Amino acid sequence: MIKLTFLGTSSQIPTATRNHTSILLNYQSGKSNENILIDCGENTQRQMRIARIPPTCLTKVFLTHWHGDHTLGLPGLIQNLNAHGFLGVLDFYGPKGIKKYFELMLKAFLLERKIQFRIHEIERDGVVFENLDFKVEAIFLNHTAPCLGYSFCELDRRKIDVKYLKKIGLKPGPILKNLQEGKNIKFNGKVVNVNKATYLVKGKKVSIILDTGFTKKIEKLVKSSDLLVIESTFSKDLKEKAVEYKHLTATDAGKIAKKCKVGRLVLTHISQRYEKDLEIVLKEAKKIFKNSSLAKDFMILEL
Repeated sequence: MIKLTFLGTSSQIPTATRNHTSILLNYQSGKSNENILIDCGENTQRQMRIARIPPTCLTKVFLTHWHGDHTLGLPGLIQNLNAHGFLGVLDFYGPKGIKKYFELMLKAFLLERKIQFRIHEIERDGVVFENLDFKVEAIFLNHTAPCLGYSFCELDRRKIDVKYLKKIGLKPGPILKNLQEGKNIKFNGKVVNVNKATYLVKGKKVSIILDTGFTKKIEKLVKSSDLLVIESTFSKDLKEKAVEYKHLTATDAGKIAKKCKVGRLVLTHISQRYEKDLEIVLKEAKKIFKNSSLAKDFMILEL
C-alpha cells in the first residue's frame, strides 16, 4: 500500500490554510514499512502533529532542492527528533551540495547531533535507492537551484494463483516462496511451472515534481505514473512569470499528464495569489486532463 499525506501545498508564501511544501509517503508491504518525507517546508513538524504523525516514524527524507520554502522545517524537525530520543538512522537524499548546507544549518541553529543520520548527495539522474519492494528514481530538473524530481516505483511482484494450486492439490507451505521468487518447483514428481502457478501484479508508480520550469526530462521521469503530483504555481495568464522564475502553470501540468498517460494528476505548490479562487488553477488543468484534482493540506491519497 502507498499512502500520501499532504502536509503543505503552498508555494513560496504560506496562507492561512496552506503550509509550505511537504509530503509524507508511507509504503507498507510484507517486507517494508517506510515513512518517507519529501521536502520539509517551514512548520512541517507542527503539520505532522496536527495529522497525528509522530516524527520518530520517519525512515527517509528526500529533498528536491535547498530553497527555504522546501527546507526551513528541517531545524525544527531535527530538534524534535533530538528531544524524543530518535533511535534509528535517518537517511537524507538531495542534490549535490546539501551536505555543506546541512552542516551550516546545524551550526547556525546550535543543533546537537544527538540522532544518527546519513547524507546521500545525488549527482546524476538514475536510481538512487532500491530494496526488495520499490526503487526511487531521481532526475535533475530546470529550476533556479539544483533541483530533483522523484519517482517512487513499486517493483512488480508475483502472486499465487490459489485456484490453480487447489486444482493440482498443492497446499500452502514454505515451498510456495520459490514460486513467488519466480522459480519452478517440483510437486509429486512433476514440475510446477511458475507462469501457471502465479500471476504478475504490476507495481504502482508515484511521481513527485515540486519545483521546475518546463523540461522534456519531466516526461521521461513521470511517464505512465499511476499518480503524478506536480507543482502548478501559476495559471496560464502568468505564463511569462512562470518561465522567468522557472515554474509550471496548471496548463503545463495538464499537458504533461495527458502526454505521459498518467492515471491521476494532483496539483500542488500553488501561489498564494489564488487562495480566494483556487478553482482557476484546477479548471485550467481539467480542460486538458480530466482526472485532475487540487492538493489540500492534510489530504490523504491511497493507492
